[in-house]
Amino acid sequence: MKNRSLSNLLAGLLALAFSLPLVAQQADLQYFRPWDKNGINVFEPIKGGEQAEFKGVSVRIGGSFTQDYQSLTHENRPYKKNYLWGTIPAQGDTASAKLAGFNLAMANLNFDFQIEDGIRVCLENYMSTRHHNEFWVKGGYIQMDKLPMFGSPQWFTDYFRVKIGHFQPNFGDQQFRRTDGGNAIFNAFAENLILDAFTTEIGGEVYVFPAKGLMLMAGLTSGLINGSVDNFPDKPTGSNLEATKRNPSISLKAAYDNNFGDLRFRLSASLYANGNISRNTLYSGDRTGSHYFMVLEPAAGTYSANFTSGRFNPGLTNRVTAMMINPFLKYKGLEVFGTYETLKGGTYAEASDRSWNQLAVEGIFRFLPNEQMYLGARYNNVTGRPSGAAYTKDVSINRTALVAGWFPTKNLLLKGELVSQKYLDFPTSDIRNEGKFNGMMIEAVIGF
Repeated sequence: MKNRSLSNLLAGLLALAFSLPLVAQQADLQYFRPWDKNGINVFEPIKGGEQAEFKGVSVRIGGSFTQDYQSLTHENRPYKKNYLWGTIPAQGDTASAKLAGFNLAMANLNFDFQIEDGIRVCLENYMSTRHHNEFWVKGGYIQMDKLPMFGSPQWFTDYFRVKIGHFQPNFGDQQFRRTDGGNAIFNAFAENLILDAFTTEIGGEVYVFPAKGLMLMAGLTSGLINGSVDNFPDKPTGSNLEATKRNPSISLKAAYDNNFGDLRFRLSASLYANGNISRNTLYSGDRTGSHYFMVLEPAAGTYSANFTSGRFNPGLTNRVTAMMINPFLKYKGLEVFGTYETLKGGTYAEASDRSWNQLAVEGIFRFLPNEQMYLGARYNNVTGRPSGAAYTKDVSINRTALVAGWFPTKNLLLKGELVSQKYLDFPTSDIRNEGKFNGMMIEAVIGF
């Protein structure tokens, strides 16, 4: 949601922040995930345990900045001048190109407010990204872990949480390890998964913590990335086979997270479903963009319009049912994280659903005091049927990445990645026919 009064917004928030005691700007907040290295492997904010004492309204100003250098070579099998970005046909170079240089730096600005005991407000903003170069408000929400207006009943404090606003639905655990514009400190790698489940919707979520390590969540959101008061005809229009509606999305999640000595084990299962919506963006809601700039993109593309390079949008725009299972193991410095994702749905013009599956496995070994350095590897595979008559069978995309990272401090991260990605069984008319890219990424990150 674009903000046309940026100067007024920033002036008001900064005035509020600096009207409070200076120490409150970086005060410890309750039920909060830090924006620095301390936020790694934190999923939903912890319920219970020792929380910071509430001493009045406090404001925390945080930010994230990421600068990439890439040296990636991509190639395909051109069909009817279906040339890739960076190729120079006049020189006979029609099938491949090396894309090397500094990418646009991305930056986020975050405001976190502790407004009451057990009540926190978060406002997240994009200052500069590949897709939206201008300032853009990502969203905001209120999170209630206590009810001081009702005397803070213990049953709610111990077992419940409510989250309301315009925010990212809690679908899967991969979201807690993904890059979000300038916020790349939680992601050990340079990019997100090929199917990148991310959007923001207006609604609410209720959490229950019935036993140690166990969390249950149910959410109801609008199904749309923006607000809408549109009305639609009761009957299908044009080539549509069903009438357009604005049904809400339903989210369900269960997670178990516990420590057994030096071993931490977590397992979560998530569901997101919407049977009829004018435009769902679960797999196309990122307003920032990929950090692999312009790989397998057309020569006539632009950095902003072709912002999902290396990812794939399955095109489940009007109906979608998605499930994700995420196991996580950490033993001392060694951690393994997995993603199994299955989804189906389609558009109004499609009589039957299309299906997609995603598998990802990553292993990270963290070492040195405070786990300052790490080495990692990730494998990611996606298989499914794109939309359109040209796609008569399923296609596949495979990615392998090796990475090394160093935290000089908890707020600074430098990582280097080697990546290789291949596109299989795409038809000749698709620019990804016999497509692939490989090369190196260097990424510098600040998070505080």
